[in-house]
Amino acid sequence: MGEKIGLITIGQSPRIDLTPEMQVLLGPAICFVEAGALDNLSEVEIAKLAPEKDEITYISRLRNGQSVKLSKSKLLPYLQQKISKVEEEASSSIVVCTGSFPTLAHSKPLLFPDQILKHVGKSVLGNGTLGLLVPLEEQKKQMVDKWGNIPVVVESVSPYEESDFEGPARKLKDKGATIIILDCMGYNEAHKQMVKFVTGLPTILSRSIVARVAAELA
Repeated sequence: MGEKIGLITIGQSPRIDLTPEMQVLLGPAICFVEAGALDNLSEVEIAKLAPEKDEITYISRLRNGQSVKLSKSKLLPYLQQKISKVEEEASSSIVVCTGSFPTLAHSKPLLFPDQILKHVGKSVLGNGTLGLLVPLEEQKKQMVDKWGNIPVVVESVSPYEESDFEGPARKLKDKGATIIILDCMGYNEAHKQMVKFVTGLPTILSRSIVARVAAELA
C-alpha cells in the first residue's frame, strides 16, 4: 500500500478532471484520499452557499461536471469537516483551491496552493509583471489584493467551460505580463500549453507546481 495523500476540493469529489495529471507527478506509489466540501449536500443545500453581493467568491466542479460559485464564508465549515475526516487516513493533504484559507485547522501537513503560488511567483518574477488568469470576472479585484505590492495584470476565463483562452492570454501579454500563473486548480496542462504557445511567456500551472511540492513531502 502506497502513502496516502488527501485531496480536499471545495466542490465535489472525485476530481477526475485533476487527479490523473497530479498522479503522474506524484508517482504510482501515492494513493489519493479524496473528499469534497459539497459531497453530502443536495442541490438545494448547495444553492444556499451561493455568494451574496461583495462576498469573496470561489468556483469549483461538481461531480456531474458542472461548475458552481460558492461563498467563502458559507463554505468554510463544510471544508473544515472534510479536512478533519481525511486526516484520519492521509499522512498529508492538499486543499484543491488556490483561494486563501488561513483559518482552517489541521493536525497533519496541509498544503495551501495559494501560499505555494505566491512564494514561487515572487521568487521568479524579479522586476517583471505577473499575469494572472482566474476563472471569474468578479475575482479580479481580490486577486490584486491577494498579491499585495507585486505588479499584476489579471484576465478571467473559466476552466470548467468551453472557453477562449487565446484572447485573455494575449491581453495579459499586451498589458505587460512577463510571467503567467493560471491561478486555479481547475486549469489543466492543455490550458497551460495553449497560453504558453500564444504568449511565448513562462507559464505556471497551479496543479502541477502543487503536486511537485506534495511529492517532496511524500
